[in-house]
Amino acid sequence: MSGNAANIQLKSTREIEIMARGGEILAATLARVSENVTPGVSTGDLDELADAFIRGHTGAVPAFKGLYGFPGSVCLSINHEIVHGIPSRKRVVREGDILSIDVGVKYDGMYTDGAVTVAVGQVEPESTRLLEVTRQALAAGIAAAQPGNHLGDIGAAIGAVVAQAGLSVAKDLVGHGVGLEPHEEPQVPNEGKPKRGTKLLPGLTIAIEPMVNLGVSDTRTLADRWTVVTADGNRSAHFEHTVAITQEGPRILTAQAVAPP
Repeated sequence: MSGNAANIQLKSTREIEIMARGGEILAATLARVSENVTPGVSTGDLDELADAFIRGHTGAVPAFKGLYGFPGSVCLSINHEIVHGIPSRKRVVREGDILSIDVGVKYDGMYTDGAVTVAVGQVEPESTRLLEVTRQALAAGIAAAQPGNHLGDIGAAIGAVVAQAGLSVAKDLVGHGVGLEPHEEPQVPNEGKPKRGTKLLPGLTIAIEPMVNLGVSDTRTLADRWTVVTADGNRSAHFEHTVAITQEGPRILTAQAVAPP
């Protein structure tokens, strides 16, 4: 789970600044797609919206389009779908659903990755709690991403929030390094033990992404060979940021830019 330290690529200050600019585009894309999630919209429509929005920024393209053969520009996963849901005009979200939106952006040769899960209209209290716990788990994981800590500290922080809430971390699904490629070493676990695994050094850029299930941790992959779902059909939520380890602490590269006064 700690990855191969020999293959980890630390980023320069210049590369991190490029990622931060791409991350602002990614955050704006997530916001634009989220505000268009209404009952009756298809995931195909949302995918088209995201694709056009990303390409509307000079130097930016959707990182997921064609990646490993993925057909969409973003991953859109409904309810019990955890990750890698394929967009389609035949797939319509309905009142009470939850929708996970996972976006990758390639900007000026550098990659960022981020995700949110949003409610479609009014949802049941357990879904609201699932979203809030997953947000808290992401925040805890980021807070643990301090220089000198280890990957296990991130996983332990995420896992503690999830366990305390009585929920489960999706089995075998982890975060990852990101930057020069969409997926790099190291793997970033959503469970673990403090002070275990690769040490966090300044220049490391990682995607921290808790995927949290209401029911069991077990998963399965659908016949499309992409969509990963919960084994018991219970709902799952996914929140993700690309984070740079700096001397001053974790820097979120996919945070939305604050509008000028």
